[in-house]
Amino acid sequence: MLLERRALMLGGAAWASLPRMAGAQSANTIKLGVLTDLSGAFADLAGQGCILATRQAVQEAASLGFRVEVVSADHQNRPDIAANIARQWIDREGVDAIIDVPASSAALAVAGIVKEKNKIYLASAPGTAELHGSQCNANTVQWTYDTWMLANSTGGALVRDGGDSWFFVTADYAFGHSMEAEATRFIQAAGGRVLGSARYPFPATTDFSAFLLRAQASRAKIIELNFGGVDLVTAVKQAAEFGLGRRGTTRVAAMILFITEVHALGLAAAQGLVCSESFYWDLNDRTRALTTRLRQNFGLSAPTMVHAGCYAATRHYLRAVADMGVAAAKASGADAMARMKAMPTDDDAFGPGRIRTDGRKIHPVYLFQVKTPEESRGPWDYYKLLQTTPAEQAFRPETEGGCPLTRA
Repeated sequence: MLLERRALMLGGAAWASLPRMAGAQSANTIKLGVLTDLSGAFADLAGQGCILATRQAVQEAASLGFRVEVVSADHQNRPDIAANIARQWIDREGVDAIIDVPASSAALAVAGIVKEKNKIYLASAPGTAELHGSQCNANTVQWTYDTWMLANSTGGALVRDGGDSWFFVTADYAFGHSMEAEATRFIQAAGGRVLGSARYPFPATTDFSAFLLRAQASRAKIIELNFGGVDLVTAVKQAAEFGLGRRGTTRVAAMILFITEVHALGLAAAQGLVCSESFYWDLNDRTRALTTRLRQNFGLSAPTMVHAGCYAATRHYLRAVADMGVAAAKASGADAMARMKAMPTDDDAFGPGRIRTDGRKIHPVYLFQVKTPEESRGPWDYYKLLQTTPAEQAFRPETEGGCPLTRA
C-alpha cells in the first residue's frame, strides 16, 4: 500500500508556532483521505492528480480557521483493499471524509463502510449510478459523472447520427455492467439495436483482439467500449490495427473518455471520437483559471473531470464544515452531508449547482468531439463542443433511481 501524508493548515502559517495539545489539535482538525489508483489503469485520470486537486481545495479554504490534514493511499482497484484502508483510516487514524475511489466495485464497498461509521464519502472517479440509486446512503455524494449521464449524452447522440446497431465490449465489474445496462436502454429507446456483447476480465486483460474480432464479426455499426483508463487506450489502438473506426467502416465509440486518454492516444488516433464530460479545462474563463492554479501550484497540466470533482467536492465539504462547526461535522457525517445538500454549490470547475436528496451532484454535461491534429491550436487543445445538456436534464431523474432517501 502506498501512503502519503500531507498536513495543510487552514487559517495561517502561525499554527506551527502555537502551543497545543494533541487532543486540541485533533478537535480542530478535519482529516481527509484520498483513496485512489496510484499504480493501475486509472492512475492518470485519477491518481496523483486527485491528491493535488484536493490539496488545491484545501489551500483555497485557508481563511476558514481550522486545520486540515490530507492522507492518501493506493487501493489497487480492489474492493477488499479499499475496504481495509477505509476501515483503518476511520477506526485508527481519525479520517473524517474519504475522497475519490476509482473502480465502482471498490467505491460501493467504501460507501457501505462510510455509512456504517457515519463519515463522509466524496465520490469523483466511480461511475456506477447505483451510488445514488438503490445503494445510495445519507453519507455519500456522487459528484462528477455516472453511467446514466454518459449513456444519455453520448449514446443518444450516436444513435441520432446513424449508429443504429451496436456491439458492446465491457469490463466485467460493476461500472461495466452498469454502463452496458444504461446504454442498452438509451439505444433501444432511440430506435437502435444491440447485437451482442463480450465481457473481459478486469483488470487482468491487456489483449483485446479476441473481443474486438467478435464485435467486428457482428457487423454492428458501433462497437462500444464500456471501460476507460489504460485499457481504453490499448483497445482503441488494437481496434485501429484491425481497421475498425476508419471512415466508412464500423465506428468505435468510447462511452467514457478522459483527456488523459486522448493525450496518450494522440490526436491522429483519437480524432473524431465523441465523448461526454462534465469538465474541460478550456471550456470557459473559470475552468481556465482553475487549471492555471493547478499548473502553477502543482504542475498538473490539464486536469481531468475526476480531478476537478475531487477539487470541487472537497471545497464544498470544507465550506459546510465551516458553516456548521468542526465538532458537529466530525460527530456526524450524515449531518455534514445534509448541510452540503442544503448549501448551493459554486466553483471554478463546474459553476453553480446543487446536491439532490439522493446524493447526486448535478451540473451541465458537455458532448465533445476530439479534434483533428490540424484543428488543435497547441498542447491539450483536444476538444470541440458539440452540445450542452442542462443540469436538470443531464442526470437520471431522482424519482427513477430507487434511492431509499427519496421515499422519506
